[in-house]
Amino acid sequence: MIKSVLYIFLLVIIQGCASQEKPNLIDSEMQTNVKENLAYYLYYPDDYEETDKEYPILLFLHGGGESGDSLVTVKRNGPPKLIVKGKKFPFLILAPQNPNAKKWWNTRAVKQLLDSIVDNNRINKRKIYLTGLSRGGGAAWELAVQYPDTFAAMAVVCGMAPLPYASWINRDMPIWVFHGEQDKSIPFSESENMVAKLQEMGYEVIFTRYPNVGHSSWIKAYETEALYDWFMQQELK
Repeated sequence: MIKSVLYIFLLVIIQGCASQEKPNLIDSEMQTNVKENLAYYLYYPDDYEETDKEYPILLFLHGGGESGDSLVTVKRNGPPKLIVKGKKFPFLILAPQNPNAKKWWNTRAVKQLLDSIVDNNRINKRKIYLTGLSRGGGAAWELAVQYPDTFAAMAVVCGMAPLPYASWINRDMPIWVFHGEQDKSIPFSESENMVAKLQEMGYEVIFTRYPNVGHSSWIKAYETEALYDWFMQQELK
């Protein structure tokens, strides 16, 4: 009898202590609101105001050196540089600036900006193109993964991305990759391995490699006239 009473007494104490312990796993929820101010350039073809047709658009993402709060630096490389030198393009070009000098592109903010530009201009939504160099090239890979049904074609210049990205990209989207073999900032193997993985999985990929060229492979890449003709031939399937 005494043992039974003692057992019940100890059981009550143990259960009481257990009920007072703070749980290790709790349920909760918080609504987040992340904002990004994106300055940008928007290029229009010369005949945009003379017609009622819808135009393609190219989203260009610059490299880390052009990040910050001085929009003019975006003109240093890629299509914006060519526009300043007088080149004409048959499509709109959206060139935002990453305001964070030491941070990765906020790809969700970029997509929101792109959607706004598309909705407020005469854009052919089946001809939205994507390109980026260096850090912007990595962001281009990320955008292709996050929004596989948006882009009709993508060109990546000396970018980098985890190999598993290859499984999440739209298999019908043509891809053109450029990289300098002597790149010491983003190793050539980053593009070489990704291209090999994509080709192994049956993707349509063009790979342009530049011997004796370092990280600035974007100079040759964006001066490749065939690149822009190639873009114009692509349409979202």
